[in-house]
Amino acid sequence: MAGDPIAVIVAVIVSAAGAVAATDLPPQVKDGAHSVAAAAEDTGPTLQKQLDDLLGTLPAPAADVAGTALDNAATAIEDAAEPMLPPKPAEPAKLETAPVADVPAPVAAAISTTTDTTTTPSAFAPSVFPTNAGSVQFGGLTYSLGQITNQTAFMPAAEALRRALFPGLPATFTGVSLSPIGAITAFVPWLTRAGSICGGVKAPTIAALYAAENGFRHGPTSPVSVSGARGPGQFMPATWRTYGKDADGDGVADINGIADSVMASGNLLCDINSQVEKWKSAGLVKGDSLDLTIAGYNAGAGAVLKSGGMPSGTPDYENQTKPYVAKIRATEMQFAAILTPFAGIDIAGIGGRAVQLAMDYLGLPYVWGGGNINGPSGGGFDCSGLTSYAVYKASGGAVTLPRTSETQWGVGTEIPLPLAQPGDLLFGNWQSGGPGHVAIYIGNGQMVHAPTTGDVVRVAPVFDGMKARRVL
Repeated sequence: MAGDPIAVIVAVIVSAAGAVAATDLPPQVKDGAHSVAAAAEDTGPTLQKQLDDLLGTLPAPAADVAGTALDNAATAIEDAAEPMLPPKPAEPAKLETAPVADVPAPVAAAISTTTDTTTTPSAFAPSVFPTNAGSVQFGGLTYSLGQITNQTAFMPAAEALRRALFPGLPATFTGVSLSPIGAITAFVPWLTRAGSICGGVKAPTIAALYAAENGFRHGPTSPVSVSGARGPGQFMPATWRTYGKDADGDGVADINGIADSVMASGNLLCDINSQVEKWKSAGLVKGDSLDLTIAGYNAGAGAVLKSGGMPSGTPDYENQTKPYVAKIRATEMQFAAILTPFAGIDIAGIGGRAVQLAMDYLGLPYVWGGGNINGPSGGGFDCSGLTSYAVYKASGGAVTLPRTSETQWGVGTEIPLPLAQPGDLLFGNWQSGGPGHVAIYIGNGQMVHAPTTGDVVRVAPVFDGMKARRVL
């Protein structure tokens, strides 16, 4: 392998524990962080040896792919943890490309580097690995080598760790490429709207771009890049002055807000896409139009024109822009699948809030008896623990569900399944004592739930035989 992924993860854990020690968090939290860090240092070498032994049993090509994927997973965790760790020394600011004369004014304002993003290659698919390649223990669960190289193991383990060290913060390690995928629910209506501005740039592309840019982090505390890019769309000030508008009608063009930022990104991307098509027709640039549009968002449209296609020839273009484009294109389909449950539905209101709260915990391990109105316990949720938490928080404490799926069936009003709305509870696995499972309906035949031991909180199709109740 090119590196030691477990060593990277252990280093992140130890750094996080050090960060906790320097805060005014309660002593029990600090003690817990220290214990987690010590355990990580103790078990890290053992896990590294297990992985090395497993890789040694694979043919050379598969071992190389696995090694690279493991390194990528560790790097992704390190990148995701960065906002919570002590700051690193600032890097030199990027050089901005001067505007090009024949670029329309709106695009010319965005020709200077629009965003500031570091990227890592996406993980490789696990299909190249033999089914009998073996397994390892991580985060209290057993995973195959294929699952580990696809980051399945790292996401819930890292997220459980993050929640232990930093209680109350939004999800950080869950979901596609370890971004805080639970936060995407608040972005969905605006991603859909921005994805309909033009035919060349659709919602999944914008979603993948936002995951790469700032991990769906928003609000006044969202990170600012070393070169001054801000908000979930990581806009440079000059670009925001042109594209930043009050999209949600609250009277403010908020660079840190969801609606204003997403719509600004949609309009900027569509302007760049239109210009790229004109340049291609004139024979000035070559390449895939969407690739070049995404490159223009990152490096500036002028960089595309200057290079006659994909920006190249400088360290920034080679080490940042090209990997940035590749990462977004590689995750588009994953975000298309994620957005599917929300297509055409309204996730606003109290029911949508319950969905969002449950989605914050995607990737968190199932723990029998885990969770309550205050959140996960024992490192995770079971099915009724997740619903108890989401309903209680969404209702502002007005609705407290009983603890089990059987007793939750007695709350609210049963409704026909075809009439279920986001936030309604779905019950299944019927037994003599009542339902053995409960989930939260998202819409479009999809639900979010904590399935069973060995699994994690996830989105899934509604099971056959389920019944719905409205409790909010």
